[in-house]
Amino acid sequence: KSIKDLIPQIKKNCTTKFDESIDLSLQINNKQKKGEINIRTIVNMPAGTGKNIKVAVLCDESKKNSAEKAGADLVGSEDLIEKIKAGELNFEKLICTPKMMISLSKLGKILGPKGLMPNPKLGTVTDNIEDAVKSAKAGQVEIKNDKDGNIGLSLGKKSFSDEKILSNFKAIIETLEKEKGNNSFKGEMIKNIYLTSTMGTSYKLKLDKNF
Repeated sequence: KSIKDLIPQIKKNCTTKFDESIDLSLQINNKQKKGEINIRTIVNMPAGTGKNIKVAVLCDESKKNSAEKAGADLVGSEDLIEKIKAGELNFEKLICTPKMMISLSKLGKILGPKGLMPNPKLGTVTDNIEDAVKSAKAGQVEIKNDKDGNIGLSLGKKSFSDEKILSNFKAIIETLEKEKGNNSFKGEMIKNIYLTSTMGTSYKLKLDKNF
């Protein structure tokens, strides 16, 4: 079935009392002749994600004010580094200025396994703290595959309109198409694609470029 047909069906299957997530599972053909391809990029979800992401910012005093104004939940410099060292990771995204990255690089063993290490390619190492915080809060999502080529991410909530879920889906597919061009993929990039809700049945999706 196409995504347009499936969204109402998935919503109908959401019978729990809470606002279930509408989730997408993709499998890409990452085993290429020239070796394995690993995708790691970001997508700005036009309709947001329906989640409140806790954002921490590591910066010097001069940028603290703009980080707080932009809506960061946690702002600090050396004090925040000490908290991370002590294992206090009460945030879901960490944004850092290039200057502070030197101090943070020593904490790779703590942040790396949790996928929290800031990365310039993902827009989380930047001097433009304000924009980075706003993007993270507005629904910027990281796309990365595991060793078997699987990617899992949420398209939003059951309470979202069909159009909102569809606009997020389009943004993800367009981002993956760009990655296909950047990585000189051979053949079709997406092998399988499934749509499900938190507690619902999983449906295989027919990928139609015209949506």
